[in-house]
Order: sequence, then C-alpha cells, then structure tokens
Amino acid sequence: MSVTVMSLVLILAIVLLLVLVLKVKLQAFLALMIISMAVGLAMGMPVEKVFETMQNGMGSTLGFVATIIGLGAIFGQILESSGGARSLAHHLIQLFGKNRAQWAMVIAGFLIAIPVFFDVGFIILVPLVYALSRDTGKPLLHYGIPLLAGLVVTHAFVPPTPGPVAVTQILNAEMGWVIVLGIVVGLPTSMLAGPLFGSYISRKLKVDNGHLLQTAEDPVDPAKGAVAFSMVLSILMLPIILIVLHATVKGLVEYNILTPGFFTDVFLFVGHPFAALTLATLAALYFLGIRRGKTRVELLDISTKSLAPAGLIILITGAGGVFKQVLVDSGIGVTLAETVADSGIPILLLAYVLAVIIRISQGSTTVAMITAAGITAPLIEHTPLHEMERALLVLSVAAGSTIMSHVNDSGFWLVGKYLGLSEKQTLCSWTVMTGIVSFTGFIIILVLDAVLGIWL
Repeated sequence: MSVTVMSLVLILAIVLLLVLVLKVKLQAFLALMIISMAVGLAMGMPVEKVFETMQNGMGSTLGFVATIIGLGAIFGQILESSGGARSLAHHLIQLFGKNRAQWAMVIAGFLIAIPVFFDVGFIILVPLVYALSRDTGKPLLHYGIPLLAGLVVTHAFVPPTPGPVAVTQILNAEMGWVIVLGIVVGLPTSMLAGPLFGSYISRKLKVDNGHLLQTAEDPVDPAKGAVAFSMVLSILMLPIILIVLHATVKGLVEYNILTPGFFTDVFLFVGHPFAALTLATLAALYFLGIRRGKTRVELLDISTKSLAPAGLIILITGAGGVFKQVLVDSGIGVTLAETVADSGIPILLLAYVLAVIIRISQGSTTVAMITAAGITAPLIEHTPLHEMERALLVLSVAAGSTIMSHVNDSGFWLVGKYLGLSEKQTLCSWTVMTGIVSFTGFIIILVLDAVLGIWL
C-alpha cells in the first residue's frame, strides 16, 4: 500500500473520530475503539489480528496507566477531603501577603493540580479568589487567572496527573524526566500566563460580578484545626521526589557512575511510580485521615468514591493505546515515520500541531493528548531518542493540548460561571490564557531541545 493511501487512511480516521465525537456525540472511548477497528480493516489486517492488536494495545497501556491514575485519584481525594488543599493555599497567601497574593495563587494551583483534577482544584480554591477580591477591591480575574494558569499548566505538563501519565506511557518516556522538564517548562509558563497576564486582562475587562463576593470567606486565617502547611507540602512532594530520584539513580547506573547494588535497588524500588504513589497515598491516609480523626470506614468510602471519575479517564487512555497499537501493527506507523524523516519536519512540531488540531476541534485536553500521542508513537518506534528528548516530546503534546479552550470545552463554561464572565469575556481571558500557556510552553520546549541538541 502506498504512502499516499496510508496517509489518507490516517487523515480520514482523524476526521471520522472528530465527527463521531462532535456531531454524533459518541463517547470518546467508544469513538476511539470504532476508529481503531476501522483503520485495522482498511489497512487489510486479518480480522483476528485486528482484535488481537486492540487487546495488546489496551493491556500494554493500562498495565501502567490504570495503576498510576487509580493511586493518584485516591491521593488527591484524601488531600481534598481533609482540607489540605485549602490549607496549602491559605498558608501561601499568608507567606506572600495580600499584595503578592497573585503569586501565591499560581503556586497553589501549580502544586494542588499534581494530585487533584483541574475542575476539582478550581472549585476548592475559587472561594479564596472571591475573598481576596472582596478584601482588596481588585477584580476576580486579578486572582482567578493566576490560579487557573497554575492548575492548567500542572494538569497538562506534570505527572502524576492523568494526561501526562498517559502520554508518557504511550511514548515510552521516563516519568522522572517528564516531571523535571515539565516543572522547568511549566513554572515560567504559569508565571507569564498567570500573574502577568492576569494583571493586564483584569484591568481591560470590566466584569460585574459583585454578587459572587457576598459569601466569600476569610482568605488569610485558616479554619481552626487546619492541616499543617508543612505536612501537606511534604506529602504532596513525596512522590515527586521519589520518582525524580528513581530517574537520577537509573541514569547514574546506566552511565556507570554508580555500581548496581542493594542501595541502588532500594532507590529504584521506592522511586518507581507504583511504589512512590503507594507510599504517598498511605502517608495521606494516615496523616491527613487517621491522625485527624477519620475512621477507617470513612477513608474507605472516600477512596472508593475517588475512583469513579478516574474510570472514564482510564478507559479513554486505554482506547488511545489501542489506536496507537493498530497504527503500529498495520504498518502505517513505520511508513509514515520514514516519510516524516525524509520530509525534515521536526517531530516536536508535528506532535504539537496534531495536539492543537484535535484540541481545538473537540475540546478535551485528555482526548487531544492521547490521540496525538497515539499518532506520534509509531513515528518514533524505531528512532533512537534520549530520555530527555522523549520527555520533551511528551511536553510538546501537552503544550498543544492546552491551546484555545473555547465553547466545546467544559472548562470554558466552568470558568465563566464561577468568575461571573460572559462568553465574550471568557474568550478574552480564559481562552487567551490557555493560548499563552500553549505557545509559551512550546517555545521553551524548543529552546530546551536546541540546548540538549548541543549538549548531547
């Protein structure tokens, strides 16, 4: 089969996927499964081979991703239900002071989105935005945009949030490097899209949202018995530190700087994402649950409920893995990889553009990330890439998937509702902010890639 025909099959598959999701209103999981079957058959794969490939794609992806997302969901729910997320934000506001509360909000969003889903983190912390606006007389957007920037950046760039975890697995990247480079890319990106843009746009848009401030709570004094800031921060950073340590030790062993032995095995064990998140979840259950008077039955109920929203993300991720495997086993991946290599199109740019197109078309960040990663993965199947280069590829997909949240994204309506914005005002603030995150993040990724190209 010619390259032209294969390219047409892939393009038609993407178009059909968007039609099923946008027009037919089919759930993304079901749409991805249908498209995977259609591509396999269109490429002439035997019927039994199509289903064998789908099974292998689902199993190889979810063996890792389902475990991480499940543990992360429990971890995040304990942090939320204990009041730990709100306590963290309160203390950051105290630390920075009201005059620099924008910076406290962007950091709070950045940290809290590591274990907590974007929409949940926003709903938890938006009362603090109301209170700051009431007490300082500044517009809601002055504090709301920094909070949103921190949440969006971490949601897309820093594991163990589901999107980057799924892309990390599909592109076979090292999670430790994705975390490190995700923070390197994410921090300056969130600062530009958050406090700096927030200050500008809050002066330009005149929003009548006084009714939202009537029930605002005190943003400075934590409620009596609030979780200690140091404890929340320690538990939050525990899995991050362990996973990064795992990547560091693994690299030192591979470069023969460290000799494999008992101590390196210990670090490699506790730093594996499974072990790191298990330890963090157990610490959260004990210090934020049992030590604060929650019964084991209450904690079991909290943990069980946390897995419900994780289930959908797990299934969509698995379907993305199925799509990727069909592209690999059908031969499309290898053929298109050779074509891309001959064309000279940088793989980072291709991954970014794919994610941008899918994100703008259908609205979901997670679906955009997983679909773009599924198409990109076969293109690097036989390409030797350094771990840092693979991590940057993951981040390119993430950057593309954050762009231009608009009316087809549930986040657009959530932000507009809670900040009292009209559709036009939401487009001018929230949508522009997500564009700044995308473009700024991708520019930093390209700079890092250039530096790594010289260094490596």
